[in-house]
Amino acid sequence: MGSIANILIQMRTTIEVNDELFRKAKQLAAEEGITLREIVESGIRSEVARRHRDTYRLPDRSFGGQGVQAGIVEGDWGSIRDTIYAGRGA
Repeated sequence: MGSIANILIQMRTTIEVNDELFRKAKQLAAEEGITLREIVESGIRSEVARRHRDTYRLPDRSFGGQGVQAGIVEGDWGSIRDTIYAGRGA
């Protein structure tokens, strides 16, 4: 055997949906040849992903300093590389 069995959990629930929205969803499912369930799950996935994206904030990893070092032109990668490797044989 040696393999771990995957456990699939499914849940049934009842939700109330606006009649017009329900009709549009059923029509869309029929037009695309998919189930209403697929439409609902897709919508839920999209909304969960959108809300998760909106709540993420990049952590502040800055540190004290006075900005770009003297002699460096911000965005001039050649001068940045030369400064980084100065005195290191590169």
